[in-house]
Amino acid sequence: MMRWAMRNFHCKPGKDPEQNDAMAHEALAEHCIELFSPLGRARAKRMFGGQGLYVDELFIAIIADGKLFLKTSETTRQHFADAGGQPFVYGGSQHKPTVVMSYWTPPPEALESPALMMPWARLAIEAALTARKPGKPNGQRKSGKPASSAQTTKATKAAKTSAPAKVPASTARAVKPRKR
Repeated sequence: MMRWAMRNFHCKPGKDPEQNDAMAHEALAEHCIELFSPLGRARAKRMFGGQGLYVDELFIAIIADGKLFLKTSETTRQHFADAGGQPFVYGGSQHKPTVVMSYWTPPPEALESPALMMPWARLAIEAALTARKPGKPNGQRKSGKPASSAQTTKATKAAKTSAPAKVPASTARAVKPRKR
C-alpha cells in the first residue's frame, strides 16, 4: 500500500516532517478519491491528523499514518484478513489501552487502479450501510437535512452484488423531516 504513496510522493529536504506527512496524506487522499469515484461522489475530509473518505456521504475509509484503511463489519472483515490486510490500531500508551478499529488495509495492488479497488470499496460500502443506525432514513445527515437521493442511491447500488426485489418508488425516497 505504501508502494503507491512512496512512488508518487517524495519528501522535500529541509521541510518539517509533519508538513511532509500532511502533503503525503493529501496526495493519497486525492488518489483514493479517483479510485472511489466510479462508485459515486467521492470526497475527503481532514480529521484527527488524517483523512476521512466518503462516497455519496457514506463514510467508508480513513487515511492514517500514510495508509488507507477501509470500513469493515463482522461479515466483511475476514475478506481483508485473508488478503493480508492489517487493522487500524491506535493507543497502546502507558495510560491508554490499545484500540483495534473496524478499518482494515486492502491488498496493496488494490491501490493501483479503480477496477482493482472496486471489490474492496464495495465491501467497505456494505459495512458502512450495515453500521448505520436503524430508523435513520437513507441519506439523512446530522443536520436533519436529507442528502439528494441521487447521491445516496449510487453508493447503495454499488454495494449490492445481486439485484434486490423491486421497491415501490414512494418508499425508496428519503423522508423529509417536518418543519415545526
